[in-house]
Amino acid sequence: MPRLLRRVNGNRRRRFRAPPPARSRSSHRPTASPRDRSRSLSSSSPSFAFRTSPSGPHAQILYLIRSSPFDLSDMALTRLMSPRPPCSLPLPSPSYKNISGCCCHRGRRLLVRRAMPVASQHLSTATPLPPPSPQRQQMMARLEHGSLMVGGRELLARAPPNVTLRPADAEAAPGAAFLGARAAAPSSRHVFPVGTLASGWRWLSLFRFKIWWMVPATGAGAATVPAETQMMLLESRDEEGSAAAEGGAVYALMLPALDGDFRVSLQGSPENELQFCLESGDPEVQTMEAVDAVFINSGDNPFKLMKESIKLLSKIKGNFKHIGDKEIPANLDWFGWCTWDAFYKAVNPAGIEEGLKSLREGGVPPRFLIIDDGWQETVDEFEEVDETLREQTMFAQRLTDLKENHKFRGETCKNLGDLVKRIKEKHGVKYVYMWHALLGYWGGVQVTSDVMKKYNPKLVYPVQSPGNVANLRDIAMDSLEKFGVGIIDPDKIFEFYSDQHSYLSSVGVDGVKVDVQNVLETLGHGFGGRVAVTQKYQQALEESIAQNFKRNNLICCMSHNSDCIFSALKSAVARASEDFMPREPTLQTLHIASVSFNSILLGEIFIPDWDMFHSKHESAEFHGAARALSGGGVYVSDKPGVHDFSVLKKLVLPDGSILRARYAGRPARDCLFNDPVMDGKSLLKIWNLNNFSGVIGVFNCQGAGQWVWPVKDIDYVPTSINITGHLSPSDLESLEEIAGDNWSGETAVYAFNSCKFRWLPASFY
Repeated sequence: MPRLLRRVNGNRRRRFRAPPPARSRSSHRPTASPRDRSRSLSSSSPSFAFRTSPSGPHAQILYLIRSSPFDLSDMALTRLMSPRPPCSLPLPSPSYKNISGCCCHRGRRLLVRRAMPVASQHLSTATPLPPPSPQRQQMMARLEHGSLMVGGRELLARAPPNVTLRPADAEAAPGAAFLGARAAAPSSRHVFPVGTLASGWRWLSLFRFKIWWMVPATGAGAATVPAETQMMLLESRDEEGSAAAEGGAVYALMLPALDGDFRVSLQGSPENELQFCLESGDPEVQTMEAVDAVFINSGDNPFKLMKESIKLLSKIKGNFKHIGDKEIPANLDWFGWCTWDAFYKAVNPAGIEEGLKSLREGGVPPRFLIIDDGWQETVDEFEEVDETLREQTMFAQRLTDLKENHKFRGETCKNLGDLVKRIKEKHGVKYVYMWHALLGYWGGVQVTSDVMKKYNPKLVYPVQSPGNVANLRDIAMDSLEKFGVGIIDPDKIFEFYSDQHSYLSSVGVDGVKVDVQNVLETLGHGFGGRVAVTQKYQQALEESIAQNFKRNNLICCMSHNSDCIFSALKSAVARASEDFMPREPTLQTLHIASVSFNSILLGEIFIPDWDMFHSKHESAEFHGAARALSGGGVYVSDKPGVHDFSVLKKLVLPDGSILRARYAGRPARDCLFNDPVMDGKSLLKIWNLNNFSGVIGVFNCQGAGQWVWPVKDIDYVPTSINITGHLSPSDLESLEEIAGDNWSGETAVYAFNSCKFRWLPASFY
């Protein structure tokens, strides 16, 4: 099977990253008409229709290349993966085997602040600015007579009089503002109604269905907005219902932010009111008002709106950065292997070498290795607990030492340094990461340990936010609430991280994957609140990484609260969803839908990590297709000797490098407000750009599973759903970035599975 070597002017290109993107040239991009956009792509027209096999999920990959006379001869060199003949796989139902393309303060503090009224003037004696133009004035966010206007349209109606609005940056972004509110009395937690959603808007929510992770939800009206919503993107169409007509669609973004020591989330109410919840996580940290609670902005392009909003919010807040301003770890451009699913906590040196050897001998050498949970020295303090409670104690074990446990010290492996040296020299591994939890281990550290005493640890008991328990409870948090967490003094946490990381670095380790991060939000009482303690730990972690490792070699995991997201100054890689779960067939489609939708937000702050997968699995090609589009790392967690190299060789070059897409993979614009998992009709289209082409993956996620929230009373029975959808070059955002100034709008489309090529004229859009 041929594999792509990707040569340009005779030189091999190993990395997939492009130069900084050119300024958008929207004037060179043809405007789509509703009629043209609605054409289905079929063999009788310059387009394609996607009808899945009746036996379940399906993935299709297409490459769109801007057309000019010299492009067609080089088209094969622009593909993301190697060419191959269409595969023919058995089609049992329900399964994933019909996927034909290969393509996760102390002390009481009362914060009383004055909220700025809408359209407040800068407190300056300088010459007054001229009045804004009518167009800019229409774009300005305004709160008038209980009506919140964004982008010239009403977003919220019947806002209470205690709701406030202040401009975020009237010069740079006239449509950007902060929503706030005042309360009658101070408290550490407020729930403020801000009005009802005006008619004509539909929304996409990214909310935490449990403490660690976000998933998407869609709807209209405020009543069904989930608790713990951390991003809300809304769309209002013109009267004819077309979002494609010029000026016909307005997008509004609502981002609950960090407001001082308080964290904010959105939620709906049975009265159809939209609310924001402001909480500190410490009864002693109180306020009467929120000033910069919810960031609001609007525009006509949802992806550009998100990018510009994150950049502006990071500039205003100063406690996190856009991904474009961060150092990107080099390991992302190399194929990786993680030990977790291969061994779980039974990981050992012999097994690690066996796994590396089997992949290397199969022609896909891992250059990146994660030694996951199971290498640390921990203690189970609950061996005498009643048998009925034993399962709950598994997440309460604590760290006792900074060095490796006995499995990594013996005759076959003298110590961790000996193992790291051997696997780099013998197996060609370039980067070795070690796993650890943010607090050391799941249950923190053992407070009586001689090694840990220097960090002033103490045993505390988590207190969850009402928003968390309103959705799904988590077994790990149930365990920690019962048995407590050994938390290190925040004033000593940098010393702890530096001691841990300097040791790992000294034995040849290159970076760390840091898990269980969101637990800090439950430990803010007595430490100044959830935001304060999170930022203390986050800054210490990032500083230790910078001091002890050569690159910004950090993967953040279980970190989907806004406390962590909006405190990431240097962290550049974060897991995008719940774990890949090989033994749960109904969760495979949910995983792909979640990572792609979550990347809308996370992809502007991190390189989203779409998680490992198994190359020999009924959903292997489904997951492989998604990883090829993700823009993040590609790594598996196969057991040694259990591999499908036909899948892996479509993703990995002979030297172990991968061709990584330019951005985070995200749903196409016409997928943003549909449910690709449970509405029975919507395909999921994920788009990205390469150096010289664009790529769209089409996935059928319907019928195989259901969202885990809200909880259903009956077991779900997978069904087979056949779907027809539409594809257009206009589904691929920002194609003009790679098209050049003289692009005529013509497009070449190559279908990866069928190896078919189509030339689409500019009039097709």
